[in-house]
Amino acid sequence: MTQAISVNEQQLDLLFHALSNQTRRALLAQLRSGPRIVTDLARSYKMSLNAISKHLLVLEKAGLIDRKIEGRIHICQLQAEPMMSAEKWLQNYQEFWSNNLDSFAEYVEQKYSDESKDKDEKS
Repeated sequence: MTQAISVNEQQLDLLFHALSNQTRRALLAQLRSGPRIVTDLARSYKMSLNAISKHLLVLEKAGLIDRKIEGRIHICQLQAEPMMSAEKWLQNYQEFWSNNLDSFAEYVEQKYSDESKDKDEKS
């Protein structure tokens, strides 16, 4: 039985899809310094303006950029807030790995301690 995906999960899907592409991540990095027009963003890539626009549309659908249109000029601006939901989702796994690494460290310390005791007893 398939469960309906909540709006949050749909947003995460859009976000992770947008971030899964190297070009889109690079576009976001360019926008960290401030708003840019699409033609300026496109100059860094060996692809058509149409292809860049498609990447920007994916970022826009994920809520990662806002686009203002002033006549024929499209101005894009980074909207990093949606990344907060991804960060919250990833924190669950951060806790998982932290707990596992703590357990592993305890195991290694115990193993090392046991081996040291065995060596001391044999000497």
